[in-house]
Amino acid sequence: MLTPERQQKIIDLVLQNEIVKLQELVDITGASESTIRRDLSQLEEENKLKRVHGGAAKLHQKGEEPSILEKSSINLDAKTIIASAAAGLVKDGDCIFLDAGTTTYQMIPFLSGKRITVVTNGFAHIQALMDKGISTYIVGGFMKNKTGAIIGRKATESLEAYNFDKAFIGANGVHLKSGYTTPDPEEAAVKSLAMRLAQEAYVLADESKINEVTFSKVGALKEAVIITNHMDPDLIPAFEEKTTIMVVTNK
Repeated sequence: MLTPERQQKIIDLVLQNEIVKLQELVDITGASESTIRRDLSQLEEENKLKRVHGGAAKLHQKGEEPSILEKSSINLDAKTIIASAAAGLVKDGDCIFLDAGTTTYQMIPFLSGKRITVVTNGFAHIQALMDKGISTYIVGGFMKNKTGAIIGRKATESLEAYNFDKAFIGANGVHLKSGYTTPDPEEAAVKSLAMRLAQEAYVLADESKINEVTFSKVGALKEAVIITNHMDPDLIPAFEEKTTIMVVTNK
């Protein structure tokens, strides 16, 4: 079987079945495991699929974003682990940006007692920060009812007044080629600007976000350090060529 024919067969199988095991692809194509791995790497680079542990999966171009209520209960343990590690990077005296989102929200309990200043565009974050006695500035602008994120031209204009030691950003997709993405272009603009205004930028993404792509580009992988709870070992070398990765676990 020629390479183009074999790769088309792989694409067809992934589209039909959503997830296909590596051994299935070996059996169906008659190719070696190393050949299939090379095919998957190339097809992933071309945004035709995404590699997962032990095989490949359909790449969903997500344009619809779940509500903050829907997101708050998804992968909560992983988000808490990531949030704890991220908060551990914050030092007394830091001025930080906390992006709207459920993983950054989980950082707030771990920031208790730190002498810091926070700027946030997360409506849900405000009361939690106040409860911890943390000095907080709120970004002005239009608030999305679905996610509680404050976005738009006014939000980016007000952000321009600040410089951050560290920015902590949520992302719906973290992809080797497409970088950091989120469904809403206006929200992407706020995230992107906050990353540029920070000396150090961190993207907090649980394993479900790795190698996913959504509608709007936030930035290239090199623009932030990735903090995640798990990454397929096969993917780590490729990601590490482009940025720093912190894989954190609950030990």
